[in-house]
Amino acid sequence: MPEQADWDIPAQLQPNPRDYAFDLERVLMSVVGVRATVPDDAFTAQTLGTERAGSGVVIREDGLILTIGYLVTEAETIWLSSLDGRAIPGHVVAFDQETGFGLIQALGRLDLPALPLGDTATLRIEDPVLLATGGGRRHAIKAMVIARQEFAGYWEYLLESAIFTAPAHPFWGGGALIGRDGTLMGIGSLHVQQATERGKRDVNMVVPIDLLSPILDDLLTYGRPNHPPRPWLGMYCADSDDRLVVAGLSAAGPARAADLRVGDVLLAIGNDSVPDLGGLWRRLWATGSAGNEIPIRVMRDGKTMTIRVRSADRGSYLKTPRVH
Repeated sequence: MPEQADWDIPAQLQPNPRDYAFDLERVLMSVVGVRATVPDDAFTAQTLGTERAGSGVVIREDGLILTIGYLVTEAETIWLSSLDGRAIPGHVVAFDQETGFGLIQALGRLDLPALPLGDTATLRIEDPVLLATGGGRRHAIKAMVIARQEFAGYWEYLLESAIFTAPAHPFWGGGALIGRDGTLMGIGSLHVQQATERGKRDVNMVVPIDLLSPILDDLLTYGRPNHPPRPWLGMYCADSDDRLVVAGLSAAGPARAADLRVGDVLLAIGNDSVPDLGGLWRRLWATGSAGNEIPIRVMRDGKTMTIRVRSADRGSYLKTPRVH
């Protein structure tokens, strides 16, 4: 991935200030660059790397920044870069496993405007939006909402109504989805492909901002939502020939310890069949909180068996932020 200074969105895809009723340049000042360094022995170091870069959005005048959590999970150091060229240290405040949001507190004066939170209920298919990353207008892309639908991730993750936009931003992580009214509609999370009549096209998946307000106070107070954590298995799953298959296992996770294996076909959680990836995670989380025993029925080498997995709190495997 090239350094952010080495690329620009093509000029024809960059937003033009004359096309917006709000102050585009001021709005884009609220988007900052984020660089995180993670220890080599961190739980997520192997999968997410130890040097991570993306963006974040100032959401409060005191320097509170919203980003996507995978950028800052287990981060030891955080540096924020402003549009006017300043570098400011930051501290990880929270990471929510359920939504994927992460929060950073700037440790120096940002003197940047906070971007107001929007209302994603007002978003409609084909609405014009911007997806902006740190670096101003040359790092922002004019886009369109192309879908609002469920997104199920293979890593035990589910959003009921994710936002999908196109064309895709090449450096989406932590970017600000900005609505036509200049408010923050979501945070860039993934690059995925969407099937169309002409083949496939690249799109971005965005976490809707309306998921933040119900948990924000808890994140600021406790560093996570104030309810029992969901059961986690450390099991990566994929659809294969209309079946759900174990595609990978976390090296230290409960599923591996219980002898689930790559290639096992998932049939049911307890007595409830699992029709698809979203249904799998819903049934898993419906069993209770982390620490309970999950009976999983699988097919292996043509034989059906039930494997009991003692679930865990995923957060207990992660390094906690250092207090500055």
